[in-house]
Amino acid sequence: MTMKERTHINLLLCDTFSGLLPPDIPSYASMFIGLFRSVSDPATFEVFPVMKGVLPKKWNKDELYLITGSNSSTYDKEPWILELLQWIRKAATLHIKLVGVCFGHQAIAQALGGNVQRYAGGWGVGIRESFILDEVMRPYFSDGYLRLLYNHHDQVTKLPADAVVIAQSPFCQYEGFRIGNHILTFQGHPEYTPAYELHLLNNHALHEDEEVKKEAVLSIKNLRHQGTAIAQFIIHFYHLE
Repeated sequence: MTMKERTHINLLLCDTFSGLLPPDIPSYASMFIGLFRSVSDPATFEVFPVMKGVLPKKWNKDELYLITGSNSSTYDKEPWILELLQWIRKAATLHIKLVGVCFGHQAIAQALGGNVQRYAGGWGVGIRESFILDEVMRPYFSDGYLRLLYNHHDQVTKLPADAVVIAQSPFCQYEGFRIGNHILTFQGHPEYTPAYELHLLNNHALHEDEEVKKEAVLSIKNLRHQGTAIAQFIIHFYHLE
């Protein structure tokens, strides 16, 4: 096996979700590690606690850099967020392989000239179905739709220059985007599981709208989360030249 075939993922951890994880999930990072190891046996990982000011000091074009979700907002003026945005700009100029998930999706958009705002339409939660617009993704989703678990109040409202929308839904105009073959983002959470989302809804959403929660539970019952398919596509993307 060549080094290019061996997937190394640098996890830029933007939250630990302390107090939110059930006993059977040891850490937020473990959700990503478990997901990618289920689709790529030789996957290796290094975790960088970005919220503590720790970022990769070297960029390697043969590695993947994945920016995770967070309870923070990309427009917060916290030092670690400002440092992350600057790091993203540098990585983009070097054509480093970047993947963003939820907060990571929004951080990449904002760092590269896009815009992120709190969405007036409310909380996005449960499994949402979006239409795939990007031909590069279509072979991985035979019916042309993407179904992912979500948990967000913010949305990207303006894309960076040269960004291509990969999926769209009535709730969210930019469910993800791609820039060339080196930047890929998703508003949804491929690393989540339906059980974890139900745990959040049942235990950590006391002040959220009850109807929204009921609809989210129904979506989890009626739709199939495609986190594994997204992980497979990310690995495919990682190997694109």
